[in-house]
Amino acid sequence: MAKEILFTPYKLAGQELSNRMVMAPMTRSRSDNAAHAPTALVAEYYAQRATAGLIVTEGAPVSPKGVGYINVPGIYSDAQVEGWKLTTKAVHDKGGKIFIQLWHVGRISHPDFHNGELPLAPSAINPNEKSYTVNGFTNTVTPKEMTIEEIQQTVQDFKNAAANAVQAGFDGVEIHGANGYLLHQFFNGTSNTRTDAYGGSIENRARILFDILDAFKEVIDLNKVGVRLSPSLNGLFGITMDEQTIPTFDYIVQRLNDYNLAYLHLTEPFVPVDHLPFAVKEVAKHFRPLYKGTLIINRGFNKTTAIKVLQDGDADLVAFGVPYIANPDLVHRFETDAVLSQPDQSTFYTPGAKGYTDYPTLAEQYSAELVTV
Repeated sequence: MAKEILFTPYKLAGQELSNRMVMAPMTRSRSDNAAHAPTALVAEYYAQRATAGLIVTEGAPVSPKGVGYINVPGIYSDAQVEGWKLTTKAVHDKGGKIFIQLWHVGRISHPDFHNGELPLAPSAINPNEKSYTVNGFTNTVTPKEMTIEEIQQTVQDFKNAAANAVQAGFDGVEIHGANGYLLHQFFNGTSNTRTDAYGGSIENRARILFDILDAFKEVIDLNKVGVRLSPSLNGLFGITMDEQTIPTFDYIVQRLNDYNLAYLHLTEPFVPVDHLPFAVKEVAKHFRPLYKGTLIINRGFNKTTAIKVLQDGDADLVAFGVPYIANPDLVHRFETDAVLSQPDQSTFYTPGAKGYTDYPTLAEQYSAELVTV
């Protein structure tokens, strides 16, 4: 009997993935140490999930200025590189593949993270959201509009982070250009009101992403680089869609064809966008004809809908987020149509092993049940 398409191998930029399931990046806040370096616990967490065709790690800030959440592991210091080596080795020892997501939150940060200095953003516009700092949920502030020099330094920070990722042993990197964070803030007209080379026209608002990709060429093969975008994001972190939003992403996606990337990672809408006449309701279906390389789609998929999107040809790989938290063996559970364990939301971002590495596999669960019988 032929395998269902979700469980068939896939060649990603010369790397053989064992299946078409991707573990999506999810912030887990377990690097609660002074260096904000991943630990052996982090390595155990990812190794438990190494049967995924590809793992994309939680977002790792590319510099201290890119931090906007407590206890997240960075990729800008020697200590962090050494910490990530534990994870890449553990995943590779299990036969897995792992990319690291490179992250800068921009205005979704707070002075608490920056010794009282304002967070950086394309324009001085407060997203009017909450930032989770050491003092708990705190109102965001009006950020500092980045100078050209600060933009150039941020490009360099991404480049340095990519070089660090190579040193740490990752199979590739993913640029986080989604979910209302820094790069998305540049793309969006409601968060970017600049009038210089990084604002105004669609080409200018997209410029920082292509500056980063061009800089990467010096430190990493671009076929080991993915880009994540959320074209139909509306109402999250102060991002509001308008008539230029989809044309902007059409431009970005079509231009990415020139870069021979590992993949493009897209998210379907987080909330219904049916009331927006200029929004794309089915992201994969809209962008598949525009992008010639590997396309990963994410957001709310289950086994049935994942198989359908692959069979329809609208994506090549499907990323799963929350199901991977409580089901380290999600591939096996899908293959056997087993019941999924449900995660404890109260432990999504808390330090320690509870709600992180203590979820059993199906086999472990079955063994435990036999013992109690």
